[in-house]
Amino acid sequence: MTEITEGGITSGKGFFAASTAAGIKYKNRTDMAMVFSKEPCVCAGTFTSNVVKAACVQWDMKIAKSDKPMHAVVINSGIANACTGEEGFLACEKTAKGVEEALGVSFESVAVASTGVIGMQLPVEKLVNGVKDMASKLSDTIEAGTEASKAIMTTDTINKEIAVKFEIDGKEVTIGGMSKGSGMIHPNMCTMLCFLSTDIAIKKDLLQKAVSEVVEDTFNMITVDGDTSTNDTLMIMANGLAKNAMIESENADYELFKEKLMYVCRYLARRMAGDGEGATALFEAKVVNAKSVKDAKLMARSVVGSNLSKAAIYGHDANFGRFLCAMGYSGAIFDQNDVELFFESKAGRMKVFDHGTPLSFSEDEATKILSEPEVTIFIDMNEGDAEATAWGCDLTYDYVKINADYRS
Repeated sequence: MTEITEGGITSGKGFFAASTAAGIKYKNRTDMAMVFSKEPCVCAGTFTSNVVKAACVQWDMKIAKSDKPMHAVVINSGIANACTGEEGFLACEKTAKGVEEALGVSFESVAVASTGVIGMQLPVEKLVNGVKDMASKLSDTIEAGTEASKAIMTTDTINKEIAVKFEIDGKEVTIGGMSKGSGMIHPNMCTMLCFLSTDIAIKKDLLQKAVSEVVEDTFNMITVDGDTSTNDTLMIMANGLAKNAMIESENADYELFKEKLMYVCRYLARRMAGDGEGATALFEAKVVNAKSVKDAKLMARSVVGSNLSKAAIYGHDANFGRFLCAMGYSGAIFDQNDVELFFESKAGRMKVFDHGTPLSFSEDEATKILSEPEVTIFIDMNEGDAEATAWGCDLTYDYVKINADYRS
């Protein structure tokens, strides 16, 4: 059983956080955060597959691939530092060197991340001043981690954080994390950002393997609007302070760690999907008994990514043909005469399509089921034993309003 504990990024041993109002773009709110470990960390990461990669993404990819330790990450919201040329790379370096000067760790051990408007240059002096301010306020309290999770928000309406505790080798181990993301969400790795901390002792290559595999079934299975960001970044820092026996192979301890990492990432991914720009509902598609995992993933992502499906969820409209249509153009090969389709939520469960035939059902009851804040389209393919789940949100008028005015 997974024990969820209070807090987030600072919940593990030896992790500190701080935030500040640097005035990057927003006024009267925090817009910079820092996560720091005095002990050197092994790190791993996954990043956007968009060919147009932000300067900070390119900086962090080098850190993730390096054998050198990682000590900190500095994140700003408001400006993405994407499509910014050489000046963008200099902003990354100067920010990292600000941490080096303030905390005495190598600038090459400092990751940087940005989220916000593409094509604007970062005000470097404000970044460096923000680093200095945060360095003096670093704290390992739960509150410091929570405030850091709030500082990285852009159009998010809620902060997203979680921490879990479990036992490995007789030692208490913690994984904590925070993420942001509300629009421009269609990860392929994985504007989403996610930062994780753990006090487990694990080899770097195994940490990378675990993260890469977990991302495929969590962050890569969410979509809000079909746009893969230039800034998608997930990084995890492991400082070893749990003092467990070093995980050096894919043994039982590794599998347990991976299971808990999956729990944390699935939680954060679902929170992001449900907080999509303008959303009123978390929209889940669960495909079971498909021929292959690939087919199951294609269909599940296609259903939650369809604008018509998303609009139906917003309107609480039992137009199941939209979901079948999205499955049909997903790229998966199947026989529609094998398919069963259900609506599910806390309000109940209803089958509406059975082996190629539409069923009679109560529109009022269907509307009731589809009106809950979390709605599932459950699809039984009856063709195999593979399954996959994807998450998205409904499409509302507010999504257009938010993005029409994004730079103002």
